[in-house]
Amino acid sequence: MTFALAALLSHWRRKPLQLLTLVMGIALATALWSGVQAINAEARASYARAASVLEQGALRQVVSRDGNGISIQTYGKLRRAGWNVSPVIEGTYRFGNLRIKLIGIDPTSMPREGQVASITDGSDFSDLLSGPGQLVVSAATAERLRSATEMRLKVSENVPDEAAFVDISVADRLLAAHGKINRLVVASEQRPGLKPIDQVAPEITLRETSDTSDVARLTDSFHLNLTAFGFLSFIVGLFIVYSATGLTFEQRRGTFRTLRSLGVSLPALTAMLVIELAALALISGILGIVLGYFIASALMPGVATTLKGLYGASVPGSLSVRPEWWVAGLAIALGGTAISSVQSLWRVWTLPILAAAQPREWARASAKTLAYQASAGGALLALAVILAIAGSGLLMGFGVLGALLLGCALMLPGLLALSLALAERTSRTALTQWFWADTRLQLPGLSLALMALLLALSANIGVGTMVSSFRLTFLGWLDQRLAAELYVTAKDEEEAKRLREWLPQHSTAILPIWSVEGDVLGEQLQVFGVADDPTYRDNWPLVVADKDAWDEVSSGKGALINEQMWRRGAAKPGQTIAMPGGWDATVVGIYSDYGNPKGQVIIGIDALVAHYPNVSKLRYGIRVPPESAPKLKQQLVTQFGLPETSIVDQNSLKAQSRAVFEQTFAVTGALNVLTLAVAGFAMFSSLLTLSGIRLPQLAPVWAMGIRRRHLALYEVARTLALWLATYVAAIPVGLGLAWVLLAIVNVEAFGWRLPMTVFPLDWLWLGAVALVAAILSVLVPVRRLATINPADLLRIFANER
Repeated sequence: MTFALAALLSHWRRKPLQLLTLVMGIALATALWSGVQAINAEARASYARAASVLEQGALRQVVSRDGNGISIQTYGKLRRAGWNVSPVIEGTYRFGNLRIKLIGIDPTSMPREGQVASITDGSDFSDLLSGPGQLVVSAATAERLRSATEMRLKVSENVPDEAAFVDISVADRLLAAHGKINRLVVASEQRPGLKPIDQVAPEITLRETSDTSDVARLTDSFHLNLTAFGFLSFIVGLFIVYSATGLTFEQRRGTFRTLRSLGVSLPALTAMLVIELAALALISGILGIVLGYFIASALMPGVATTLKGLYGASVPGSLSVRPEWWVAGLAIALGGTAISSVQSLWRVWTLPILAAAQPREWARASAKTLAYQASAGGALLALAVILAIAGSGLLMGFGVLGALLLGCALMLPGLLALSLALAERTSRTALTQWFWADTRLQLPGLSLALMALLLALSANIGVGTMVSSFRLTFLGWLDQRLAAELYVTAKDEEEAKRLREWLPQHSTAILPIWSVEGDVLGEQLQVFGVADDPTYRDNWPLVVADKDAWDEVSSGKGALINEQMWRRGAAKPGQTIAMPGGWDATVVGIYSDYGNPKGQVIIGIDALVAHYPNVSKLRYGIRVPPESAPKLKQQLVTQFGLPETSIVDQNSLKAQSRAVFEQTFAVTGALNVLTLAVAGFAMFSSLLTLSGIRLPQLAPVWAMGIRRRHLALYEVARTLALWLATYVAAIPVGLGLAWVLLAIVNVEAFGWRLPMTVFPLDWLWLGAVALVAAILSVLVPVRRLATINPADLLRIFANER
């Protein structure tokens, strides 16, 4: 069997470029997929680690039913009833210009599973409890805090960045909680026979542990988007593998026939081919995983910035080597190669022993095959329409995307064949008629590469349209939402009181930015209070509203909800909703809230203070004439004594928001470019493959007087014609993709819908890039044809074909 395996492997020695095409196809497909999986695995591990440390995620929690916190009296009731619970006071606190999530715990009662390792030693308790207190933070956070606080800092590798553990009394003082406990951590071991918690204190409820953290659930849609783009790139790469394996098997038919004649059994031959493919897939998969690691390492800082800006999720910007995505990468390489090769292996299994090698036949497809393929594409498009009309959910949205893209890709070769046949019939000269007929003859061999190019171009047009539409809408929305000229944050309630007394003499309006967090319709969300001011009436972006909506809000009877709550059916205009604290408000309007993955409610400022008297009153928007904003900012620093880091002007805030927006889509843009690069390589490999097997079609034309240089120019013209047809077809497909992303996927994933705007100049730029890729892909085959030895062309007529 050794000689048989050596005979099979000798093909790669004679066809090194074909080997390179196959290996690179598998490697590129694996690289983009494994790179995305590496990013997702790192982010999810970070979520789990943060939830375990910051939220004591492995333990059950007791929370208040109305979102107003748990009183010390209620805590005392539970302890007297025998429940082993530990209090936590948490919130965001500003040290200079750095916002830190403070988690105040009682180290004497916190269960071992919820402790931070570095504060469990007895020698640490005195530092934690005495004096101004001690912050237990990560090394990176400690470095940023050294000049911002006089509190002692202790570094622990267990604490995530931008978070700090302190004694609960320190957290109560810094956060002005006034004894209100956010949650109680329930120890895993409890005395038997305890009275149920809701009977001890009806105002609280027990929350069971969850397999996924809140942040992990919020970011699921983002990671699903990444996975979808990684899978699209993987499919495009598999087109290369399918094309290369199909031609390789067809070229080796003579070898298969000889080996069978020498006594090699069909099972043994098939087994050797499977071993060969598995070895190539394994080697290529390892190469792809290494490439994927470098791709993920380059994209990871952008992903971390996106997750931080959009979801508030703290994820390290570096990448760890995790066995799960290595194993998944190898599995996807082996599985993808198997799927791409199954048809060729079946042909070998059913191969007649006397069948001759017919590499040209591999590149042909009957009109019946194209009709079947187009019918399958039409069925997928019908499925996409049905799912869009009748389906629901994020997975349904991606199902619509998949059916749309795959359906259009399957229909492309048939449509191109019809167009080429029409061009052939309308041709007036023999040479142009031959050109179109020969192009139609090459179409089956190029169909997979053209389908890959269509997918890549459509994805770029669709995602580019979505991002540009989002950018246009987002910038207009920012102008509406960020109407105040200055935004200030007081250090504490005493400084906030001084601000409220000082600002009226120096500004035209003061807009409190106060909020509480509580349970509304089963969801923990923020409830904001707004002043009755023309700033909101004239600028706030309302999607749907009653004509007297702002009067109702100002009176304390009405509430506005964001678009996310409305889209997912949590509430609608006219509905009465139960607010935290046991009072009701009527929904009188819906407002757009881009960039926020959670629900949000707005009520009048007077109602907010009346129902939640302990609301934090530290943040304010200040209205002044725009030209007076720099002067007032200077006065706040020099006369009032507010730190410059506590003042943000409108332009700076808008610039920060725009930077977060651009970073959010930087990763998607990079994946789009990589997918287009893979499609370009597919085009190159297909043209290179066909250039070696189509000399029998070119030799007669050359013999009739067409020079080799002119034949090469015809090859360039053929490539450009197919590129142009694919590019034109990609525009409506890309616009359909954009509509699905904006009208279905965006709404299901984030809860808001954006108007769609087209940007033809972006299409021209993309077309130019694709044109360059098409020209580069045809350079090597054209050079080979232009410089071919005439003797090789003459030899065609001496061989049996």
